[in-house]
Amino acid sequence: MRHIDVHHLADEARFNGYHGRILLWCALIIIFDGYDLAVAGIALPSIMKAMNVDATSAGFMVSSALFGMMFGAIVMGMVADSIGRRKAIAICVLMFSLFTAAAGLTHEPISFSVTRFLAGVGIGGVMPIVVAQMTEYSPRRLRGTLVTLMFSGYSVGGMLAALLGKGLIESYGWQSVFLAASVPALLVPFAMKALPESMPFLIRRGRLDTLKQVLGRLSPDYVAQPGDQFGLPGTDRKQAAPLSRLFQDGRGFSTVMLWVAFFMCLFMVYALSSWLAKLMASAGYSLGSALTFVLVLNFGAMLGAIGGGWLADRFNIKYVLVGMYALAAVSITLLGVKVPTPVLFVLVGLAGASTIGTQIVTYAYAGQFYPMAARGTGIGWASGVGRSGAILAPIVIGVLVSMSLPLQQNFMAIAIPAVIAVIAVLLIDHKKSASVQQQAAMHSKGRSTGLANGAGEPA
Repeated sequence: MRHIDVHHLADEARFNGYHGRILLWCALIIIFDGYDLAVAGIALPSIMKAMNVDATSAGFMVSSALFGMMFGAIVMGMVADSIGRRKAIAICVLMFSLFTAAAGLTHEPISFSVTRFLAGVGIGGVMPIVVAQMTEYSPRRLRGTLVTLMFSGYSVGGMLAALLGKGLIESYGWQSVFLAASVPALLVPFAMKALPESMPFLIRRGRLDTLKQVLGRLSPDYVAQPGDQFGLPGTDRKQAAPLSRLFQDGRGFSTVMLWVAFFMCLFMVYALSSWLAKLMASAGYSLGSALTFVLVLNFGAMLGAIGGGWLADRFNIKYVLVGMYALAAVSITLLGVKVPTPVLFVLVGLAGASTIGTQIVTYAYAGQFYPMAARGTGIGWASGVGRSGAILAPIVIGVLVSMSLPLQQNFMAIAIPAVIAVIAVLLIDHKKSASVQQQAAMHSKGRSTGLANGAGEPA
């Protein structure tokens, strides 16, 4: 009889085609997710004209998806920990695909807002689940890189919406970009077949034959034997209520600080998304078309996410985040200083890297901070709390803009959350991170126990 530590086996596995397939499907889901979120902003001028609504009404129409995202991030993370991640992912993809397409069939603001809220539940809900999935199945030495590479698909989706949007809207009307969002629903059966279930979920449900197949693909060195037994660390065996688990084992204060960081980061992301073009135009700068702005911001975000993930795998991810938030404070503040247009584009790219990109690395940190069995809940609550920052940002900065403050003061207001985020991340007790504790436990056992390959000792 062997005792198999599934955490250790996953941590020490070498990257192979199975990891690549999980990465591909998770990245595709995030690309579709990013498209569905960005498409409303791309089509908004046409929607306002078609439905004859003013800017205030249009703002509420767009924000309905953000409210849905906040609700989805909190609820679907817990749902995933209860019914399994594969089913939860399928539900979310179907929701954001079909309800985004349904929004394209509406003709007045209320029905549009309702369908966008329901789409938002799926958009916000799938994010923490796929982060938890990629975190669980990534080798430890590549975890940060793979998670952020996967999540950079969010920026790819935004760029895809920008590139396709102009041509589709001009040729077929604003409804076309929404109807195109239904395509991912056709891929759900293939995703369900390709993606594995969470290992703690399989153990709790007694689906050990399925678990053995997953482990064999994850690490070809593992060969199943009839007497194999599978164990979880104490933190994953506890049966406490999911939300309370985030405050156990000394993680309570750090959980709150992580929530603060998420709130501040998403505040900056949506403040820039909503008001950067308007602020630059009022200062006399010309960024060209909105398409160029979206591409620069999201290209910077993609580089920031991948670069941040690469750094996180080589250095302490906590201090990588501190540096990225500090860069956000500096780059956003400098947007208020008159500079040549090429420098402005560089600053916009840096702002994207250190806000949207940092958001993705913050997701990766949350995924590493909580134990496997509570990972979906932990990331979901952090994301849900952060969504309240996304909802408030356009309103707060809009009020400041209406006060006709100097340009630099507006950008300083957007940069202040970055300073608060630096302090919050510094206050997180990194020693309470599940990944750190797990690694320490493995080192304490030593390679002499025979667990170096995750297969354990014969009884």
